[in-house]
Amino acid sequence: MVMPSSGPVPPTPEIDTSVPHSARMWNYWLGGKDNYLVDQEAAEQFQAAFPQIAENARAFRAFLGRGVTHLAAEAGIRQFVDVGTGLPTENNTHELAQRVAPECRIVYVDNDPLVLAHARALLVGAPEGATDYLHADLREPEAVMEAARRTLDFEQPVAVILSGILGHVTDDDEARDLVRRLLAPLPSGSHLLVCDGTDTNEELRSAQQEHNDRTPVQYRLRTPEAIASFFDGLDLLAPGVAPCTQWRPEPGAPAQHVDSYGAIGRKP
Repeated sequence: MVMPSSGPVPPTPEIDTSVPHSARMWNYWLGGKDNYLVDQEAAEQFQAAFPQIAENARAFRAFLGRGVTHLAAEAGIRQFVDVGTGLPTENNTHELAQRVAPECRIVYVDNDPLVLAHARALLVGAPEGATDYLHADLREPEAVMEAARRTLDFEQPVAVILSGILGHVTDDDEARDLVRRLLAPLPSGSHLLVCDGTDTNEELRSAQQEHNDRTPVQYRLRTPEAIASFFDGLDLLAPGVAPCTQWRPEPGAPAQHVDSYGAIGRKP
């Protein structure tokens, strides 16, 4: 079933079209239309400095697709919290999970006013399951998970998805702490999916620094080892932390390296 947004529905915050937003830039790189001129200009500047960024964006989405499908089909997960949802596109988390098991329940979380404006598109799921949307912030993990309880059963395993979002928390210790706090109320058998940009390419590092210098929205590229630290205390699924394109690629997929790494871990 489709769940109403948890709690009173807040008024849609004003969308600031004078400042580029990462969710809208990613939407542009993925070929979407939910972006503004300021986002397009920033995205094109970034792409001029690092032409592979659109390829990286597609790799993020493909990894998310394979990861969620694995969690639903192989790990038996039926509940998901997708934090930093981004704008609706093809193969959203609820579509991927409910394609495997229509009874899956998904809670989306984002703090972007434009995502809130499009949230109804995220709430159209299989009638056997449930979808909900929370206009909330990763930096308030206890509030996020308490609101998610209204839709999910924390006595059963839950998968937490953090796709392209932890880079916005530029302090490593703070980012690890937020991950721990998101997972703390969840039972054994819950899973964590993370993918983020890495500092494995000089052109990407330079492009990201130029973008960070121009805009107030910061993003931290991390080493693969730093991304692996988000899984401390969890059992990493093979092949561990790897370039997104190399994490359980589809049979026959061309060998390809991208500067974004991902992994899935299981809570013992």
